[in-house]
Amino acid sequence: MFSSSVCYAQMDNTIKEDFKPSSKNQPGKEYPQVNSQGYARFKVEAPAAQSVNVSLGLGGKGGTNLTKDIDGVWTGTTAGPMDEGFHYYHLTIDGGVFNDPGAKNYYGSTRWESGIEIPAHDEDFYALKNVPHGNVQQILFPSPSTSTSRRAFVYTPPGYNKESSKRYPVLYLQHGWGEDETAWSNQGHANLIMDNLIAEGKVDPFIIVMTYGMTNEVKFGGLRDFKVDAFQTVLVDELIPYVDANFRTVADQEHRAMGGLSMGGMETHSITLNKPEVFSRYALLSGGIYTPEELKDSIKPDLIFISAGSKENPDRVTNAVNVLKDAGYNAVSYVSEGTAHEFQTWRRSLHELAPILFSSK
Repeated sequence: MFSSSVCYAQMDNTIKEDFKPSSKNQPGKEYPQVNSQGYARFKVEAPAAQSVNVSLGLGGKGGTNLTKDIDGVWTGTTAGPMDEGFHYYHLTIDGGVFNDPGAKNYYGSTRWESGIEIPAHDEDFYALKNVPHGNVQQILFPSPSTSTSRRAFVYTPPGYNKESSKRYPVLYLQHGWGEDETAWSNQGHANLIMDNLIAEGKVDPFIIVMTYGMTNEVKFGGLRDFKVDAFQTVLVDELIPYVDANFRTVADQEHRAMGGLSMGGMETHSITLNKPEVFSRYALLSGGIYTPEELKDSIKPDLIFISAGSKENPDRVTNAVNVLKDAGYNAVSYVSEGTAHEFQTWRRSLHELAPILFSSK
């Protein structure tokens, strides 16, 4: 569900030799590298290996095969430029799956995968800047329904610890299948997106809560059979009360939102329909649509936000929102140009969603 699409439509097939280390590399590692066109280049030392393949590079048609030199170093460049933004990948060496020792690891595809960043023309909105920063902290909350303590990460905006009387709305933001509660901070840069928007005066600050959606026990291909009940109990009956008791939230339906990407959008869809008294604002990022029929007997949400990449199903998104608007709902669509089912779509979606989510303007 996290495809890394490749663009082949280039008039000039000359690859520019302006490669630089990816921003997601391990400290001091020169490879993998990316160039200004979006090509990725890899170098792996494996002198005894018979074959080395990188899972990125040919749009899901076999990846990039590396070539060994006389010193046993394998190198290769993707056949075309990658979509802008973050991509997971791994190495297959003589049939075994390994991470690239030059890249940092990110939890995706139900394992810690290597990550690479293709510079984006609009990357400024999630860049690390000299602005006031919020805090992302780990919490462990009791979960009687699962007989354990569970983990979540909570983003509190800049100034939260200084303004001791101010209370904030909350967005419960879910990851996709194969990921966990680290995804929105590590891969998505949700905290930096919020910091920058707040510094620009474009967002009324709010808290973001990110927890594990209990999805990865479901085998890929069987997601339609996923039952949301257990996670709904954890979220609504355990996590939300804990957050309201331990953070300065505005603890009511009007100031509480739920959103998610991909599988997290499917969870959002189900839970908001099941528990409309809990959430007033819904966001599906590459995660399906709402229809007036399924909403008609429910509490009317204050906002419905639906997004996708232009390489996904943009017409379905825009058509669904038009139907919702015609039915009297405050619905907003967003299409990320030039991206597919990948984090650049979801970074951009959060950037579009945040200013309108709890806006008082």
